[in-house]
Amino acid sequence: MKILVDSSAWIEYLEGSEAGEKVSEILKKEEIYSLNLIIAEVISKIKRNNQDFNLAYRIISSHSKIFNLIPRIAKEAGLLHAEIKKKTRNFGLIDSIILSSAKELDAKILTNDTHFKGFKETIFIK
Repeated sequence: MKILVDSSAWIEYLEGSEAGEKVSEILKKEEIYSLNLIIAEVISKIKRNNQDFNLAYRIISSHSKIFNLIPRIAKEAGLLHAEIKKKTRNFGLIDSIILSSAKELDAKILTNDTHFKGFKETIFIK
C-alpha cells in the first residue's frame, strides 16, 4: 500500500513517541511518500524546537519518496479547499494539497491531524 506521511506523523516518529512507534512499523512495510511541503512543515517545527533539522531532513529523505506539487494538483487542491472551507472553517490549504496528492498517488494519509477525520484516505496513528 502507498502511504503519504503527514507532518504530524513525521514529528511523532522523530520524537520517538508511542504514536511514532506505529509510524516506524508502517515505514518498514509500506511504500512511503512525503510531499515536499510536508518536509518544510517538519523542518520548521524541528528548528523552532532547537532540534537537529538536518537529521530530520535526512531521515525523511531516506525513508520516503518525495512527491512534488505540480500545477494540476495545485488546481485540484484549491478547488477542494474552497469546498471544504464551506463546512470546516479552519481547514488549511496545505491539508487540501495533502488530500489531493494522496488521491493522485492512490495513497492513504498517515496522520495525527484531526482535520483529516472523516476522509477515507486517512489512517490515524493515535
